[in-house]
Amino acid sequence: MKPIPRPAEPGEFLPENYFRRLSLSELFTREAPLEVDLGSGDGSFALAMARQFPDRNFLAVERLLGRVRKTCKRATEARLPNLRVLRLEARYTVEWLLPHASVSRLHLLFPDPWPKVRHHRRRLINAEFLGALSKVLVPAGDFLFKTDHEDYFEWATDKLSLSKYFQSIAWDDQCGELSQYPQTDFEAQWLAEGRSVHKLRARNVST
Repeated sequence: MKPIPRPAEPGEFLPENYFRRLSLSELFTREAPLEVDLGSGDGSFALAMARQFPDRNFLAVERLLGRVRKTCKRATEARLPNLRVLRLEARYTVEWLLPHASVSRLHLLFPDPWPKVRHHRRRLINAEFLGALSKVLVPAGDFLFKTDHEDYFEWATDKLSLSKYFQSIAWDDQCGELSQYPQTDFEAQWLAEGRSVHKLRARNVST
């Protein structure tokens, strides 16, 4: 017997087919810039962004079902039609599911740094991921990365410097739009503990 599909939570996006690339119209019926929060955790960042920028669409991608349900519940209670939640592994989402040239900004905020050397191969940022990401981002779209782990920051900086698809640019905290961005739950925790937060911003230069 085939397993019975799990019903979608309110605000959750369940693809009809996980083995083909999506179209933008499947994700959102309205046309608006799309931002993706990859590995969205408890959804705090995506929820705050959706409230703050109602003229944009937001897709929160999270693997753990409990976190997905929590985010969906909060989005429904806050009446945020511009936020949808996808339960899926981050790498697969970028490499196989998201539409090409569809994402204006992709946020990767405080991912697992896999600190042990033997686990570095599990780190999300590598040449293959950046190549796939360049196809998903619109031309001149942004990749925004934050971590409290200095070694992972240096790793990501090195991978981006070697990529022909991206050019590192300044992350301006003092003025402009990025200064208005909310903190994630992890960021607030790390800053409260006196830890440093490292940031990278890279622009898609592929055509």
